[in-house]
Amino acid sequence: MNTRISVIGGANVDLSATLNDTFIAADSNPGHVEVGYGGVARNIAHNLALLGTDVQLLTIFGGDLFGGLLYDFCRQQGINVHLSDRGQALRTGIYLCINNRGGEMIAAVADTDAVRAVTPEWLAKRSGDINTSEYVAADTNISEDAIRWLLENVTAPLFIDGVSTTKAHKVVNALRKCKLPYLHTLKLNLKEALAVTETSTYAEAAQKLLDMGVAHVYITLSGEGVYCRNAAEEWLFPALPGEVVNTTGAGDAFLAGVIYAYAKGIGFPQTAQYGLMAARATLMTTKAVNPDIANILL
Repeated sequence: MNTRISVIGGANVDLSATLNDTFIAADSNPGHVEVGYGGVARNIAHNLALLGTDVQLLTIFGGDLFGGLLYDFCRQQGINVHLSDRGQALRTGIYLCINNRGGEMIAAVADTDAVRAVTPEWLAKRSGDINTSEYVAADTNISEDAIRWLLENVTAPLFIDGVSTTKAHKVVNALRKCKLPYLHTLKLNLKEALAVTETSTYAEAAQKLLDMGVAHVYITLSGEGVYCRNAAEEWLFPALPGEVVNTTGAGDAFLAGVIYAYAKGIGFPQTAQYGLMAARATLMTTKAVNPDIANILL
């Protein structure tokens, strides 16, 4: 597939710890620790590269050893990084998560200082390359001002991942500041959606987001599936069956699957089914990206 997609946001080194038994606070817990490469935008780009798209990642790699390893790994996976930078004075982003023995996240810490260097000015210098893309995706690790720049300047359909309850507020704030607010797709999990809209149900949250200028809303519901809505219709798709090994990266894979489906000419809401397949593929592996995702979705 020759579809060009630009993905903007974080690229991290992932430290993922999975417990052998019940978590005991303030104590050393036996378990397994895995080191990998992640970051929401990087995970989305990696999934899209595996699915055969022409994907370019716009991020800031730290100037440390981790940054060099991460940069080389992205290139090896077929991700175009020529529009990214190495911030020599910046440390590479680190994502640390602790999962229970069933693979569900208990807590996580994200150190994403490097990506703050993705400013409106930084993006403006790359606007020509960004706007030659057929689709553009971003995560909310970038600043609110950078998100607003994307909303006001990107001509291709723009997809945004909310990332977390704290960071998802940036999208809502940016939409409220735009003169003509419009966002093609916003993907949030249930906790994020309720937090940014101050509502109590996913249906209410989706309607509020539509009123703010979002055209297509996808609210993932963990083991319950996904709720999707636009101005014309609403759908609730159940989760696909499968063993959960690790939840890290599943939401990123979901959005990659949705974008991939749109690139194949599939319309709303069937795009959500591709998202669910991509998420399930990631849930079945200890990695943030399932290297066999192409065999599952194609």
